[in-house]
Amino acid sequence: MSPGTRLLYIRDQATAELEISRLCPGPLGFDMEWKPMRYKGQPANPVALIQLASRNTILLIQVSAMQAFPQKLRDILGDCEYIKAGAGIEGDCRKLWEDYQVVTRNCVDLGLLARNADSARWEGSPYPDPLGLARLCTTYTGFILDKKSFTKRSDWEAELDEKQQNYAANDCHSGLTIYQTLSALMAAT
Repeated sequence: MSPGTRLLYIRDQATAELEISRLCPGPLGFDMEWKPMRYKGQPANPVALIQLASRNTILLIQVSAMQAFPQKLRDILGDCEYIKAGAGIEGDCRKLWEDYQVVTRNCVDLGLLARNADSARWEGSPYPDPLGLARLCTTYTGFILDKKSFTKRSDWEAELDEKQQNYAANDCHSGLTIYQTLSALMAAT
């Protein structure tokens, strides 16, 4: 979505620690992926990929390929100076805690933010009806995210191909873009 943005796909802990330490405090688009369950009733697989997008960098951090969860990633997710923005973020934060005991702070659910920042647009839309990332992206950026593709249900623990990387990068970058748009709407009122 943003040609000037640097995309880094990271599978080793040392590179993750270095690149995460380069992020400046401020808003981040945040998302996660994990391998889908093969059979109904099977326990959910752990988080495999964590995506962070800043103004000029997208980090795709494949924690499933690492010996341990990167400490800098743990630190930034728990740091209140970084706003983590995503759709359905409460569930992602809960899963991150269950899988890795990572505390996340200063998280913003984009659906709830949209209902507050742009309430006239969403008036009459019932709260149980979630405002998902694809819907918010189309509304606030004009871009269409393909959330029904095979890529969404692919193996996020295996080495990612270009299509998976683009899917993951667009998800977290969209989260950041939508957050910035909604924040500007709130500031204008």
